[in-house]
Amino acid sequence: MIPEIDLDPFSTAFFDDPYPGHAAVRETAPVVWLPAIGSYGVGRHAEVHHMLMHWEEYPSSRGVGIRDYKVHPPLRGPSMILETDPPLHTTRRAVLNQALAPAVVRGLRPAFEAAAAALVERLLEQGEIDGIADIAEAFPLGVFPDALGMEPGGRENLLPFGNFVFNSMGPDNALLAASLAELPALAEWATRQSQRDRLRPGSIGMMIHEAADAGAISHQEAPLLVRALLSAGVDTTVNGLGAALFNLARFPDQWARLHGEPGLARGAFEEAVRFESPVQTFFRTAGADTELGGMALPEGAKVLMFLAAANRDPRRWESPDSFDITRNAGGHVGFGAGIHMCVGQILARLEGEAMLAALAKRVARLEITGTPVRRYNNTLRGLRSLPLRLHAA
Repeated sequence: MIPEIDLDPFSTAFFDDPYPGHAAVRETAPVVWLPAIGSYGVGRHAEVHHMLMHWEEYPSSRGVGIRDYKVHPPLRGPSMILETDPPLHTTRRAVLNQALAPAVVRGLRPAFEAAAAALVERLLEQGEIDGIADIAEAFPLGVFPDALGMEPGGRENLLPFGNFVFNSMGPDNALLAASLAELPALAEWATRQSQRDRLRPGSIGMMIHEAADAGAISHQEAPLLVRALLSAGVDTTVNGLGAALFNLARFPDQWARLHGEPGLARGAFEEAVRFESPVQTFFRTAGADTELGGMALPEGAKVLMFLAAANRDPRRWESPDSFDITRNAGGHVGFGAGIHMCVGQILARLEGEAMLAALAKRVARLEITGTPVRRYNNTLRGLRSLPLRLHAA
């Protein structure tokens, strides 16, 4: 018998303080029933990781949001990567893996590090900043579109476009309605920006179009794959950087460690993704009658994976509610796992590392000078504003 929990994971009250709800889902049973959304839920690392790793049991092609695409048509076109399964997924993912190969990303490092260092110098002159607008948003919105090959105009559309995509994974609530109102203009911009003639030669976006020239994918698929990167390539990085800044400022001993050893920047970003989980949840659908954690699930069951709860599971982590930048956070599910693991994670990690290392070298202390303001989204957890003062080293 699967126990029932009175919890609405898409309510404002939950968004404000999700941790008691995470603990309830995680500690009640391996699988729980959430009548508020008509879905099952899992919060333990072992079960979440199992679902992510076994696409045959829990196919993504039936939607990673609350809607089962076998029953209800999607609000948007299914994601070219996130909502396809092999063999189609394998072909498309190979193209993106080649465009985002380690050698390609290594080539981006000098430009990313230079941009981060220049941004820090400008912000030190200001002293008082908004950590979200001035760092967590400004840096990715500068370097990521350049790497993708985008033209300068219109980059402000990236965040609201991604905001819609992640809101669409939840129920028909006010957050989704607000995003839908913005969608027509954003979708038109994203479609136009993904075309070959809008992308710089030698860029990641152009590599995807060149893969179509080589026959790896069709010319119809190429702009749709570029658009998929547009919709998912910024939000996790923005919210991951925001989480890192917020927690490094809240825990000054951790900032002191990072300031003393900027080489810990990669680990600090990784721990922020584990600790705060910018992507809080994803759904999967049981493709057939199955069992999870010894509990029976029927075919067609929607299951909400609480990635954030899994990332603080005491069965997997020692002192999971402690923010420790020296922790080995490997194995967290903040970027997913398995074949559908976040395709842009390699860029997100480079951006996070470059920005935090640049700050650590020049800033002795981060001080929160006002009340942080949360941004609400059906899938993402992040801040809208983080008033900070940078104390120069």
